[in-house]
Amino acid sequence: MAGAKQRALIFILLTVLMDVVGFSIIIPVIPDLLKKLTHFSTGEVASIGGWLLMSTAAMQFLFAPVMGELSDRIGRRPVLLMALAGLGIDYIIHAYAPSVAWLFFGRILAGIFGSSHTVAMAYVADVSTQEEKARNFGMIGAVFGLGFIIGPLIGGIFAKWGVEVPFLVAAGLTLLNLLFGFFILPESLKPELRRPVNFKKMIPGVSLFRLGSYKAFAALLFAFFLAMVAGQTLPSVWTYFTIEMYNWGAFEVALSLAAVGLLVAVVQGFLLGKIVSRFGSRRTILIGFVCWTVGMGMYAFSFEEYILYAALIPYCLGGVGSPTLQSLISNHVSQREQGNLQGTMTSMASLAMIITPPLMTQVFSTFTTSTEHYFPGAPFALAAVILLVGTFIALNGLSKLDT
Repeated sequence: MAGAKQRALIFILLTVLMDVVGFSIIIPVIPDLLKKLTHFSTGEVASIGGWLLMSTAAMQFLFAPVMGELSDRIGRRPVLLMALAGLGIDYIIHAYAPSVAWLFFGRILAGIFGSSHTVAMAYVADVSTQEEKARNFGMIGAVFGLGFIIGPLIGGIFAKWGVEVPFLVAAGLTLLNLLFGFFILPESLKPELRRPVNFKKMIPGVSLFRLGSYKAFAALLFAFFLAMVAGQTLPSVWTYFTIEMYNWGAFEVALSLAAVGLLVAVVQGFLLGKIVSRFGSRRTILIGFVCWTVGMGMYAFSFEEYILYAALIPYCLGGVGSPTLQSLISNHVSQREQGNLQGTMTSMASLAMIITPPLMTQVFSTFTTSTEHYFPGAPFALAAVILLVGTFIALNGLSKLDT
């Protein structure tokens, strides 16, 4: 039983990894793919790329509760296997997309089938003891971070042999995982524990209506939302910015994104606890917001590559702010309200992933197609302003929070 459980957990981790890779693999190669299909400039394809990212995030926002409800009715195994099959087909569609319309179709499928991470979390909860849950959920969190490193690297490395090759590699890996799961993955939800579908729970973002329950944390929640909006700027415009500024190819973009991912992992995995212990939660939140603001501001004016790399340090150190803020709010809410609170904050983060890509890529397009107001760093400058506003709002919220 222990061996079967371990194999099942390995499969779940691989499934989550494929979900994240599916979202991030397109980041370093999308400009070349769009240029190939449209023959537009970098600035012109950026706005299309933003809508592509938004379509994926929107579908995940819409279908995550649907996938969860479906798995409560028919079991986790069939939903997970169906999602992997869908992702494998989706990657093949991306590889051979004859038009931008087909790319949108592929990104929509990626969002629908990539929303299965909610089912993966439910599977882990089914098979874990109380003592094992924290560790196993932590492993899923680590895999999320790993996916945002591996995805762009696959995209950048294999794009040397053609813009379609990264998607074919991802399709192969996903379908291999599907075969692995078909033969070794047992069902985790016993028939007697299954329940009819509750259609009300399929309504996306329903937890946002509970924001009124947290009036004491309204300022902190708004600061959290602003941080999420600003934070999505980097995956939305990084590729277009570095191509426009430094004429980078997919490989250089992939390496830089991997560097960001590794630094974020080091900060959140090793430094976060030490910083909180040294300065306390409230100061850590402010340190995070200030560092994030400085990093974004440096990106905006990184006219040389060394400035961009130097900006990685304050930007990644800023990563201590958001999880500490989330933890501080959680610690001031009763145990019975934890599920509602986390659902609300997850919905806010999902909403930010929908808003930011089209907004920031449109800003980039506007300031790179205009010769009169040429400023490729405009999206990062706007993000820095948003974070600066968030810093003052967080400061205000912290001053009102009871100790």
